[in-house]
Amino acid sequence: MMKKIITVVLVGILLVACKTEEKKKTDGYIVSGRATGVYNGIRVYLQSTDERGRKINNDTAIVMNERFSFEGKVSQPEMWYLAGNSIKGSLPLIIDNDIIEVVVNKDKIHESVVKGNKANASLVAYNIDVNKIGNQRIKLNGQFRAATDDATKAKLTEELEGLNAMNAKIPYEYIKSNNDNSFGLVIISSLLKTKDADLNKLSESIALLSDDLKTSPLAKQLITNIENLKIERAALSATEIGKIAPNFTAPTPDGKQLSLKEAMGKVTIVDFWASWCGPCRRENPNVVKVYEKYHDKGLEIIGVSLDGTNRQKDPKGAWIKAIEEDKLSWNHVSNLQYFTDPVAKTYNIKSIPATLILDENGKVIAKNLRGADLEAKIAELLN
Repeated sequence: MMKKIITVVLVGILLVACKTEEKKKTDGYIVSGRATGVYNGIRVYLQSTDERGRKINNDTAIVMNERFSFEGKVSQPEMWYLAGNSIKGSLPLIIDNDIIEVVVNKDKIHESVVKGNKANASLVAYNIDVNKIGNQRIKLNGQFRAATDDATKAKLTEELEGLNAMNAKIPYEYIKSNNDNSFGLVIISSLLKTKDADLNKLSESIALLSDDLKTSPLAKQLITNIENLKIERAALSATEIGKIAPNFTAPTPDGKQLSLKEAMGKVTIVDFWASWCGPCRRENPNVVKVYEKYHDKGLEIIGVSLDGTNRQKDPKGAWIKAIEEDKLSWNHVSNLQYFTDPVAKTYNIKSIPATLILDENGKVIAKNLRGADLEAKIAELLN
């Protein structure tokens, strides 16, 4: 019922924007802090997060006389976090090549005072709005759980849906009102990482940014990422169960061109693998057994190798050797381009082994079956 959108956890931060004329000039970032009650020698960090949400230390400083300072340079604005060894939690900050001052509340870091650029001021305002709706949600959810009649539950459900709709609009409203500072770019970047990101809406949001921001390295990278995601989603859609698998043509080991349509049977397995892939090689004996058992009944296999990693001195030789060693007596093709292989990109293959099972018309009827499950499905289709 609730649609996941960007939320940056930040409660009660007080921020006072520095006047432009009072700022020192800097071509990098300067984060200076006062940490009352934090002992000398305590380390503080500026951290980012990786794709799994794990914190990575980007910069380290040591508290001396209740003060610390970071200096560095970033290629683009990013959401980082201020943390410390004796401080519970972390404080979100938008780091760009500007000056930020922080008065740390070591007991309640989210109540720290931040003096800085417009982007961080917008971050605070954004989270105030998001937190208001979040608190209303909590309240309504409690009322819903306590409700005993359908009419009340229906009314509360309608109110919750209204809050969700409001919540979904907030990021885009802030992008419009921050089209002249890095907060707009940071929020677009965060939205792009969500599973259900609206790619068309994000493209429209980038178009609303000022000319300076639209031509910035981060904006250009975001535009590229959006276009790549559109291609990936199209590829995923094209290979969903029930869809006709995209045709492709690629070189065989002897240099000839072979298309999927030419290699198809009553049932066809499209098998993405590589000579360097341990799980693929371990699965190959099972695939050989299935092929030998059902080939005469109409089973065909076309192996698509993702050999071609730069760690291979002779990728074609390794590919052909693996075919011979594993006794893979079906059709094989490869552009020897690793995961940038055009066929792999068309099918949005991110890891191997990966398989698709097609019917005689090329319709996808199953995906990524291995071992006994693979044999059972082929038996069901051809026995």
